[in-house]
Amino acid sequence: MISTNGAKDLSQHLDLSNATEALLAGKLVLLPTDTVWSIACRSDDAGAVARAVSLKRQKSVENFELLVDSLPMMRRFVDEVHPRLETLLAYHVRPLTIAFAAGRNLPPEALNPDGGIAVRLVQDDYCRAIITTLGIPLFCTAASLVDGEYPPNFGAISSEVFPQVDYVEKYRQGEKSQDEPSVVVYLDSQEELEFIRE
Repeated sequence: MISTNGAKDLSQHLDLSNATEALLAGKLVLLPTDTVWSIACRSDDAGAVARAVSLKRQKSVENFELLVDSLPMMRRFVDEVHPRLETLLAYHVRPLTIAFAAGRNLPPEALNPDGGIAVRLVQDDYCRAIITTLGIPLFCTAASLVDGEYPPNFGAISSEVFPQVDYVEKYRQGEKSQDEPSVVVYLDSQEELEFIRE
């Protein structure tokens, strides 16, 4: 896990100032995460969150995730992180999103209709550095205007996405990786793990 000082060093090395300034100003940013390129905004800005949700043609908040930089940050925004989930986070290799039944300390616009929220503890140093610099989670969705579409790299992002955001991060644009969305898991009422997306 990168330290706070490490996040600051990485921020200076990668020059994350434009992205973080845009996010702090309540703008939408197109950036790489530890999975796919995403449209992101501050999770505590109700206006930015509502604008991000309105971009999706199906306008479903269920296709958004809260990205956090640490377990302590995750605990601030959900009712409980069960020990089984903590163990899973510690040992799971692929990026893992957890669907929680209840979120908290977030604008209502960021929550599912039933009050739930999907949260991912990021594994990527770049994305973690942005979140650590902001001190708040990112509210993200895949860089597509259609729910369920996951462009595998920057070059696969539809041209219709770019006019909808305020800033496009330059880092990793040239990579030809075939990125995938995260694994999604839910802990049911019997405390059994259900994998919603593998």
